Amino acid sequence: MFTGLIQAVGRITSITPTGDGAACGSGGGGGGGGGARIEIDPSGWSHRPNVGDSIAVSGCCLTLAGPVTGAGRFLFDAVRETLDRTTLGSLAPGHRVNLEHAVRADTLMGGHFVQGHIEGLATVASVQRKEADWRVSFTAPDELMDATIPKGSIAIDGVSLTVARVDRNTLEVALIPTTLELTTLGDLREGDRVNIETDMLARAAVHALRRISSD
Repeated sequence: MFTGLIQAVGRITSITPTGDGAACGSGGGGGGGGGARIEIDPSGWSHRPNVGDSIAVSGCCLTLAGPVTGAGRFLFDAVRETLDRTTLGSLAPGHRVNLEHAVRADTLMGGHFVQGHIEGLATVASVQRKEADWRVSFTAPDELMDATIPKGSIAIDGVSLTVARVDRNTLEVALIPTTLELTTLGDLREGDRVNIETDMLARAAVHALRRISSD
């Protein structure tokens, strides 16, 4: 479990194809072959996880697969399912990623409950840049929009945000200068894809209503 408050921005240093791997959350079940080992430079992040610890990488919960390397880098294995259902499959060395370690019982809940289970991808439709208020709109599949509500919470590339506006298949968020400085969202351009996790409480309500209506 995470909060969506990004603690560091790392950089992909290498992605090596593997036969299989392990990920603790990718929006679906596990995979077989065709995975990848991902090495990330945490860029001075003071957190030092143990093997088996969970780290959210741009919103995707991954398990530390090996010890922190001598160069201070993190190693993760991602299965084919994770690569296909998240942006991790399209990243290359040099790409920046948002990082957050799992919450503890004494963690200040400043964002919202984020599982690190990516539900799908959205595409940047527009970026309106203003000095103190950037507005970014995304187009998303119906199954994501069903649980997206105005003023509700959403995690975009692992960042906890409040939904500013919702249309039929479009959602909009406002990005303050602090978010632009401390996350990768300031890099977004029209056409980019992002990882989406809707609010778990909204998802539960939608699921319950669907079951009731189908009875």
